[in-house]
Amino acid sequence: MKKRIGILTSGGDCPGLNAAIRGVAKASYELFDCEFIGIHDGYKGLIDGNYTELTPKDFSGILTLGGTILGTRRTPFRKMRKIEEDGVDKVANMIKTYENLGLDCLITLGGNGTHKNANLLREEGLNIIGLPKTIDNDIYGTDLTFGFLSAVDIATEVIDRVHTTADSHDRVMLVELMGHKAGWLPLYAGLAGGADVVLIPEIPYSLDKIYEALQERQSKGKNFSIIVVAEGALNKEEAAMSKKEFREHRMSMKHQTVSYRLAEEINKELGFETRVTIPGHQQRGGSPSAYDRILATKFGVYAAQLIKEERYGNTVSIVNNKLQATPLEYMAPKLKLVTKDNEVLKTGEIMGLKYGN
Repeated sequence: MKKRIGILTSGGDCPGLNAAIRGVAKASYELFDCEFIGIHDGYKGLIDGNYTELTPKDFSGILTLGGTILGTRRTPFRKMRKIEEDGVDKVANMIKTYENLGLDCLITLGGNGTHKNANLLREEGLNIIGLPKTIDNDIYGTDLTFGFLSAVDIATEVIDRVHTTADSHDRVMLVELMGHKAGWLPLYAGLAGGADVVLIPEIPYSLDKIYEALQERQSKGKNFSIIVVAEGALNKEEAAMSKKEFREHRMSMKHQTVSYRLAEEINKELGFETRVTIPGHQQRGGSPSAYDRILATKFGVYAAQLIKEERYGNTVSIVNNKLQATPLEYMAPKLKLVTKDNEVLKTGEIMGLKYGN
């Protein structure tokens, strides 16, 4: 019996989405009789009934393509069960679209929010399989997400390029990378790029410790420094604040971006010339790395096997370099954060990398 499979991408885009879509589709065509329905713009398309019948041709030539051929939107989990001014019952609409399309299962490609919504639909009785993508690498229950190492490559290249100008001008260069709650990307890119200080959300920093690290380098005749800053980095005082206090504190500041505040403080306290580089959405753009193409394809093929076996309610994950099916209810509620015993963090410490604590 032919299986009808819906597929959507949700949340922020990243390299490897199309490779994963291709992997699911091509493997499914090989393993069983099937047809695919592409849901446009993530859960919004599922809510609005915006979809396209896909053919094998649609999955050809997309392995190296960045972004997502299906389009994507952010649909916050906290709003899913709220009926807002438009009067739309989002959950009821998603179930209706799923049933009207006669889907046997829905594949959802996304990050933490996507997995929360996927688990919600699982709880409503729909057959769901998740694929973990995000440049933040913060999905609980998997060692890696596709998109992450492509972003590490991009961020590392940015750090590499500012090294030469920092050295030439004897400057402190601050490179602000994505990472609102989790510091995986700044940590990996900082170590790979030879940064001197890395500031991540999980380790609140002290300005005095940053000053010490910069002065120590200068005392050794090193007249430039590279500081990698996660966009969500906090100092110790901010980390102790309530959410309301923190919002009010940040809104009252001259610079809303943490790296610009740090640059001003370093210049004022130490007199070092400072500059800030923010690569922003470049970190999410472009073609996936070779590793991510392979990882996304492996995830997609494994998802196809789960569909064939009707093992729904799971996300494909990789643990100790082995693919496995992990229940959505296990992965969805948590974030995977950098812990003090993390091997990469410890490697950085031994190499003299400072974390501002």
